[in-house]
Amino acid sequence: MERLDSIVSPVQRVVRGLPLGPGRDVLHGRPLGHPLHPLLVQVPMGAWLSAAVLDLVPGSSRSARLLVGIGVLSAAPAALAGWVDWAEQHEQQMRTGLVHAATNVVAVGLYAGSWVARGRGRRGRGRALAYAGLGAASFGGMLGGHLAYRQGAGANKTEPVPHLLAPGWHTLGVVDEFPLGEAVRRELGEVPLLVVRQSDGDLNVLADRCSHFSGPLSEGKLADGCVECPWHGSVFRLSDGWNVRGPATAPQPSFETHVDDDGTVRVRLPGAG
Repeated sequence: MERLDSIVSPVQRVVRGLPLGPGRDVLHGRPLGHPLHPLLVQVPMGAWLSAAVLDLVPGSSRSARLLVGIGVLSAAPAALAGWVDWAEQHEQQMRTGLVHAATNVVAVGLYAGSWVARGRGRRGRGRALAYAGLGAASFGGMLGGHLAYRQGAGANKTEPVPHLLAPGWHTLGVVDEFPLGEAVRRELGEVPLLVVRQSDGDLNVLADRCSHFSGPLSEGKLADGCVECPWHGSVFRLSDGWNVRGPATAPQPSFETHVDDDGTVRVRLPGAG
């Protein structure tokens, strides 16, 4: 649905412009090592599912209304985390994400209506709206699953790297092939590498494809011992691959290096094979 792209760009600018500061990385889930949004979603969905069960139990109307309200309120932080992730995705994923978000807006609206109706004593109407909201939220959840598992949003793109390399040391070239302070791209089997030779002679070697969305780190900016992904701005420490700043939630695979007496550069990835 390419016609959704006319909506994607302005909404993306708004989300990226939110003054979230360090909270943006928290919403991405960087401290967790994986996206935060799926975790936050459990609260509204759990509350709404529980309310659906209580609506079948006589004498549980007050408890069901409480759970409906909790679901509506807790949907806000879950949605914010989802929007922050959405703004750093590819076009096809953002199209799916827009429909996912719109479906969940409908669900929240139906549940808010249910809460109001229950408060006015219209319990039958409240139950009907709640079950309609559960249907909308379930469809939205299906789209979220498609986004994550079919389109790969939020997954660590460097997870396969250790399984594509044989264990042990591998020859990468000779040290003079790597200019001081410049990003050099090399291939090790099926895995592209970023190689940076520091002024003290040390060599830093990371997997070149960003763990967020496979952006080419070798085309990124080097500064303060880090590299910035040119696609979405994730920052990784060259010495060990640690993700200093998101949206990436996983660090880069970092290679051990050794330079032989004749200048041959060898690298190895711990845990490869």
